Amino acid sequence: MRLFIAIMLSDDMKKSVIGTMHELKKADVRGSYVPAQNLHVTLAFIGETKDAAAIKTAMQTISCKPFRMAFADMGVFDNLLWVGIKGNQGLNKLAKYVTTALDAAQIPYDRKKFVPHITIIRNMGGPWKKVSPPKGDMTVKKVSLMKSEQKDGKRVYTEIFSVDLGGKG
Repeated sequence: MRLFIAIMLSDDMKKSVIGTMHELKKADVRGSYVPAQNLHVTLAFIGETKDAAAIKTAMQTISCKPFRMAFADMGVFDNLLWVGIKGNQGLNKLAKYVTTALDAAQIPYDRKKFVPHITIIRNMGGPWKKVSPPKGDMTVKKVSLMKSEQKDGKRVYTEIFSVDLGGKG
């Protein structure tokens, strides 16, 4: 099973991103647009594992207060177009708490530097800089363990576990 830990976007944040995606399409930006239900901020990519129970147990040790998260700019990693998240102490703390919990449980994960973003287009090409980034913010109140699988040729993300934020942090 392919897993990752993420923050799922509120409906209002999704609507804002979808509006930007429509503007990108109008501006003739090509690529594989991420479905609205898959929009998220990855905190830790775990990849293939059979031990979801250990990850759930590790996630239950995360103690962090809810915090506000807002969109920033848009940018590109190779051929991925993304929406950035404004610099945020709460978000950085949460990402650190997640990786610390995974380390304590000896669960392997991708150790790339945390760069908070939401991927919106893969294999992107076209004049994306003509379009303004989405606007919006939300209170992050939970962290989700997500399963990623291929169904009918499409990537589908399903929440299989979550923890509510509200502890110290």
